[in-house]
Amino acid sequence: MTIEIGIVLFVVVVMIICLIKEVTRPDFIVFCALAVLLLLGVLSPADALKGFSNEGMITVALLFIVAGAVQQSGILTQVVLRTLGKGKKPKTALLRMMIPVSGLSAFLNNTPIVVMFTPVVRKWCQEHNIAPSKFLIPLSYATIFGGTVTLIGTSTNLLAHGLMIESGMSGYSMFTLAIVGIPAAMVGTLYMSTIGFRLLPNRKTSEETFQENTKEYLSELVVETDAPMIGKTIEQAGLRNLSGLYLIEIIRKEGDRIAPITSQHKIREGDRLLFTGLISTIVELQNIKGLRVQTSSQIRLDDLQNGTQSLFEVVVSHQSSLTNRSIKETKFREKFGGGVIAVHRNDERINSKVGDIVLQPGDTLLVLASQDFVSRWSNSKAFYLMNSVKEQAVIDPKKSMIAIVTLIVMVLLATFELLSMLKAATLAVLVLFLTKTVSFESVKKYVHFNVLLLIASAIGIGVALEQTGAAALLAENLILITKGLGIIGVIAVMYLITTIFTEIITNNAAVVLMFPIAFATASQMGIDPLSLLIPITIAASASFATPIGYQTNLIVYGPGGYRFNDYLKVGIPLNILYMVVTVLISYFVWL
Repeated sequence: MTIEIGIVLFVVVVMIICLIKEVTRPDFIVFCALAVLLLLGVLSPADALKGFSNEGMITVALLFIVAGAVQQSGILTQVVLRTLGKGKKPKTALLRMMIPVSGLSAFLNNTPIVVMFTPVVRKWCQEHNIAPSKFLIPLSYATIFGGTVTLIGTSTNLLAHGLMIESGMSGYSMFTLAIVGIPAAMVGTLYMSTIGFRLLPNRKTSEETFQENTKEYLSELVVETDAPMIGKTIEQAGLRNLSGLYLIEIIRKEGDRIAPITSQHKIREGDRLLFTGLISTIVELQNIKGLRVQTSSQIRLDDLQNGTQSLFEVVVSHQSSLTNRSIKETKFREKFGGGVIAVHRNDERINSKVGDIVLQPGDTLLVLASQDFVSRWSNSKAFYLMNSVKEQAVIDPKKSMIAIVTLIVMVLLATFELLSMLKAATLAVLVLFLTKTVSFESVKKYVHFNVLLLIASAIGIGVALEQTGAAALLAENLILITKGLGIIGVIAVMYLITTIFTEIITNNAAVVLMFPIAFATASQMGIDPLSLLIPITIAASASFATPIGYQTNLIVYGPGGYRFNDYLKVGIPLNILYMVVTVLISYFVWL
């Protein structure tokens, strides 16, 4: 082993540990690892920057724009609602939902699909007296199924495609992965509509938990006529830093409502003060002269809303800057213009003062904010916006149709190889700009720059593994370890390692780390590289066993009222099924 190989392996191991421990955002961790290799001279500047000019990475950036334009269309929501039907046979309805969702996910980014359909599916379930927990995990899994079918199904597929081109291969065609992806998706869908459906729990959603337990965390106090605090600011009245309660709204005697509340708002006679948090600490307020607790009051969440204020449910993203920090530390109210009323985690509301709650990926927050909260934060990287009480604005149907037709034409051009995927995506984006379907301002919302940075940086890590000989060394050891298992055993081990990486780090990082090892292993064994590259590409996306392994699983975690064990119970058998189908087809088709 050379010094360079030792350095690369050490940096990669440290990077993986940091990703597992979620020290900071994944894109920043991988970028730092790349920077270290550059500064130590392991990589030249040209090699370190290869990822930023990689065809797969650029194609991903363009497809973000195309998918963003399409996903704003109300047509997609109507398609899913029509396929769900009347709900008389839940298993049939589940099957009818999963098939079109998988089809959409084959051509669109799966994360926005789940964000868009979660409130739709949840509302449909509630209207038909079906537990949404029976449908939301399948919604997430369906998008993963679809993502393994086409070249543009996920950024992971395009990343692997770009790495293949960098290695001198021709890359995937539009439907190369479908040879494995379609049978695997069929098996997965059949499993979810039968055995998986029975394994899924009957749970209340986070929305229902918030609604039913308001008396446990909401309280109302009235400012009496002789209260000494009248005319004082919230800060002066001592209502800002209470030990267990948090002031979320003031209702004036005239009916006006104030939320979110700043330290400088002044108290008036007859004000109704609404607090959230630990009701057991309300004695702290009872001791303040002039405040009367409304013991007979039963506050409902609907009572907090008016013409300007609405309730919103948001799920903390796994790449959010909010994670591992208390709500008070994040200055949520000042930054996002809304007050957090309650937090739901692991199928229960966290019983604590809201400001002291340390946020984790997958936490569901109930936020009281102005109605422009949707337009301002619907594309936030900090959280996924689940729903709002008010209906969102209807998108221009003409522009929606242009976006959908553009997507179809782009797919056809790439499928029949009239244009490369990169050129087809470039033409599609050009059409969207010329028809004013998208604007330069909207591009900022659609493009996930953190994903692009992670992909570009991860490619540089892959280059280091390959050029230093670290990938070849790992491949040699892998062949020795699996010597008695045969080629099919090597494929299975490669798939298994990739899927473990996906569950504990990220899908894009997993495929970049495994690509040079798989390529080197295929070269040393003298077999078709596709027999190993396709399994690792599928495995990098086929993450079902945990809510944190794949972003769509995390999105439905809180809204569905799920627990971590629910994913293990339903997902592990599905992981095994996907592995068996992928390994067998790869073995018989490409060897």
